[in-house]
Amino acid sequence: MADHLNVNAGSRLAVQSLIWNGDSLAVLDQRRLPETLHYDHCRSASEVAAAIRLMQVRGAPAIGIAAAYGVALSVLAHYPRAGWLDAVRADIDALAASRPTAVNLFWALDKMRDLLAAAPAEPAAAAAELAERIQRQDIEANLRMGELGADLLGNAGAVLTHCNAGALATGGYGTALGVIRSAYRRGGLRNIYAGETRPWLQGARLTVWELARDGIPATLIADSAAAWLMRSGKIDWIVVGADRITANGDVANKIGTYSLAVLARQHGVKLMVAAPSSTLDLSLSNGNGIEIEQRDGKELLADCYLTPDSLVGAWNPVFDVTPAELVSAIVTERGVALEPAVNGLSGILP
Repeated sequence: MADHLNVNAGSRLAVQSLIWNGDSLAVLDQRRLPETLHYDHCRSASEVAAAIRLMQVRGAPAIGIAAAYGVALSVLAHYPRAGWLDAVRADIDALAASRPTAVNLFWALDKMRDLLAAAPAEPAAAAAELAERIQRQDIEANLRMGELGADLLGNAGAVLTHCNAGALATGGYGTALGVIRSAYRRGGLRNIYAGETRPWLQGARLTVWELARDGIPATLIADSAAAWLMRSGKIDWIVVGADRITANGDVANKIGTYSLAVLARQHGVKLMVAAPSSTLDLSLSNGNGIEIEQRDGKELLADCYLTPDSLVGAWNPVFDVTPAELVSAIVTERGVALEPAVNGLSGILP
């Protein structure tokens, strides 16, 4: 079952990437945006895992939320049959294998494991309630981050963002786009630039579409124009999300973030990373231990019209790691860590 909605006739309400229906999870297929709003209705953990793996749902917080609902669907399917808990654990393992880099995925699955280990009286109801709470708390965290990040931007007149870290990538509102939304609504932020973000064009297809639906004007640039834009003096901050932040403040995010960070340092532009505390991975001392997902090279070669026996290959890492010394601030719902290479994560950690 799928719903098809006319984008141009859509309301100004924030789009929802995940909608829980009690016995299914409606997943907005982000690969089809902005042309079509299309929801697939997942009724099993395996369908949720496939939606994550195929990037129908994307963005670290949204991946974690979807996985939590996947566990709820698994409990609903297997409980109270004999061996139900082993079946659910197998589904959790399959969900964990869907994508390797976003730590929010594993954080959410650990929450669900802990719940089941506590042997609740009504496992299906308890699992669904926890998944809903994870989504609700993510939205609350985004709203808090938006205000803290807007405080930090102060009188900044222009920002550049990369990939999509908005409502589509989270439970709602957004991390980097949450900061931008909050700052814009305060009235000081005048110019918002978005990089197209190849090869999936999340900036071109998703970020500017989200902002337009919110009535927020934005300017799209080619990724290769970022250095010249910075040199022009038109940018005060770069604001991005994150898929994993290590104990020293190194940040894994969408491929191209590292190059923007290097360019920003060259041009005196500050870099803000906005992410929920569930993105912190304190088990890793630095970014060298982060597994970087490599996707099929066909995603790059699809438009090259090569013959099947072509000698041309493709290298397609989905993320890169920005060292802490290139990060000006990390913003979470817990607080702000300024210059993490110098100060660590003080301001965030208890």
